[in-house]
Amino acid sequence: MEQEEKTTFFKRLRTIFIGKSRNPQDTTIFHKISLIAFFAWIGLGADGLSSSCYGPQEAFLALQHHTYLSIFVAIGTVITIFVIATSYSQIIELFPHGGGGYIVASKLLSPTVGMVSGCALLIDYVLTIAVSIVSGTDAIFSFLPLQWTAYRFVFAIIIIFILIVLNMRGVKESVLLLTPIFLIFLITHIFIIFYALTTHLPGFAGLFSSVKSDVGHSVSELGLFGVIFIILRAYSMGAGTFTGIEAVSNGIPVLREPKVETAKKTMRYMAFSLAFVVLGLMISYLLYSVTYEPGKTLNATLFAKATSSWRLGYPFVLLTLFAEALLLFVAAQTGFLDGPRVLSNMATDRWFPTRFATLSDRLVTQNGVLIMGGLAILLMFISRGSIQFLVILYSINVFITFVLSQLGMVRHWWENRGKVKKWLKKLLVNGLGLILCVFILCSMMVMKFKEGGWITLLITGALVGVALITKQHYFNTTKLLHRLNNLVSVAETSEPLTEEQLATVKNPDRKAKTAVLLVSGFNGMGLHTLFGVIRLFGVFKNFVFIEIGVLDAGNFKGVTEVGRLESDSRTDLDRYVKFMQSQGFYAEGILKVGVDVVDEVEKCAPEIIERFPNAVFFGGQLIFPKDSFMLRILHNHTVFTIQKKLYLQGTPFVILPIRV
Repeated sequence: MEQEEKTTFFKRLRTIFIGKSRNPQDTTIFHKISLIAFFAWIGLGADGLSSSCYGPQEAFLALQHHTYLSIFVAIGTVITIFVIATSYSQIIELFPHGGGGYIVASKLLSPTVGMVSGCALLIDYVLTIAVSIVSGTDAIFSFLPLQWTAYRFVFAIIIIFILIVLNMRGVKESVLLLTPIFLIFLITHIFIIFYALTTHLPGFAGLFSSVKSDVGHSVSELGLFGVIFIILRAYSMGAGTFTGIEAVSNGIPVLREPKVETAKKTMRYMAFSLAFVVLGLMISYLLYSVTYEPGKTLNATLFAKATSSWRLGYPFVLLTLFAEALLLFVAAQTGFLDGPRVLSNMATDRWFPTRFATLSDRLVTQNGVLIMGGLAILLMFISRGSIQFLVILYSINVFITFVLSQLGMVRHWWENRGKVKKWLKKLLVNGLGLILCVFILCSMMVMKFKEGGWITLLITGALVGVALITKQHYFNTTKLLHRLNNLVSVAETSEPLTEEQLATVKNPDRKAKTAVLLVSGFNGMGLHTLFGVIRLFGVFKNFVFIEIGVLDAGNFKGVTEVGRLESDSRTDLDRYVKFMQSQGFYAEGILKVGVDVVDEVEKCAPEIIERFPNAVFFGGQLIFPKDSFMLRILHNHTVFTIQKKLYLQGTPFVILPIRV
């Protein structure tokens, strides 16, 4: 009784924070949990837009006293934004169910190259969370008394926990709550940029004259190649501006139908808003002659100068900077939205434990959310919350993914030249994207390697190693299980029943001994368990097969995919039923579709016991020659959990070993 009260209490507590369970078979569920373009822009575009808080500054400061060259850096940055956005729009069209760096590289280059791209992207998303939270926390505490700084790290950890809870509730819920922050940031920054441009409109001729003069002076001082080098270096230093552009193609599964159109519209929103803010800020730096001031960002200096004559200038600056700080928290959403998506895709392909592809009762990749948040917290502990250290690690990995994605697309258009309309135009777009991304990646690796960039590559390499070991284990297990599949051909050679025999097996003796078997597909494992029951017991007259069609990140993509899962599962059950009927036994199949096998079995068990009072439940479990901690992570032990649940109901459950 006490145990039940504790369970009820925790369920209520979970419902308060996480929310009630959702029905995955609700035909309107995809509409309810999906994002329209506007909210997708907020949830997936905040990472890109937040980069305007530091990207333009890094580029501008890299020019040192040659500030007017920033015009060329700004133009190059804007062109790059649109090139990458356009190239990813082509990826969206080619991969309408989701075309992140992992999937694109896997399909168009090779699964192993795709795995490397996915690992790089996972590390990038963990860093996105860590960098965004630490940056936002630093900005918030810059408004607070100095003695409060001691609580800065604890505050950052609390923010991550809040985002974890929000994302465990669902994608839409987390984005809706963060929408006001995004809008305040956008409105204040657009207003200040328009104000700066319109008030300095008469002086634009002087600005162009200054640019021309600075170029001439720089050429005489550094030489033409020296000027080109310093512009390209500043352009590379501002590469953090481009992070987050790939998020839309990764996040297609959470978008509203028609997904492709929604994704492309979201990409346009992201590209135009980011390009406008970046270009506007860099021109405004010049118009107000903004220079670096210790303890202040260039944006803070710009806003202070622009509003110095306003009556409410100081409150406006505080609001704008506060919005910048909070937007960095919103930017962490990209890591929580797309990181678990990449992880689940890789888990479906057996590069990582399959449990990372499972969904919670809120239809969220809960394990992925927890692992991304947990790794971000670990990284913050290792770096001691140092934004300087984290920024060095940041940005390299996303360009590894950019390069591999663009390379895959270039290869695709070339191999399909002549078969696709406007293939040359599409090839040029992705080709230009590839050249720009390769240049930025090489530049960043050279500039950041000795500063600590090697740590990112080391961590990514270690993750690649884990993925290879995991894949090899699953491959070896599949080979070991292959011999069991011979049982399938044996089962399918059974003679069909005559009409008279079929009539006999359709009328069960409900009081007779009944075997209830948990199966997952018509395969060697299920048949091994079935033959084990017949061989070891041989007293059962009725056979009931339960198959749970498990909804995970791999198949929960739309009504069509869910319908296909049900159809395939029903076909498998019918094969079991027909086989046992051919042996002269009564048999039936029970199909349930859900996200948790244990819950679904626990729900239907009492109904089966009511119909067949003398039923005994059976399940198979893989047994390896040597048990290890790694095996427990890579293979679920769901059957033991089901056994425990049914024992509490007073229902007998027998586990049969399947040695491999």
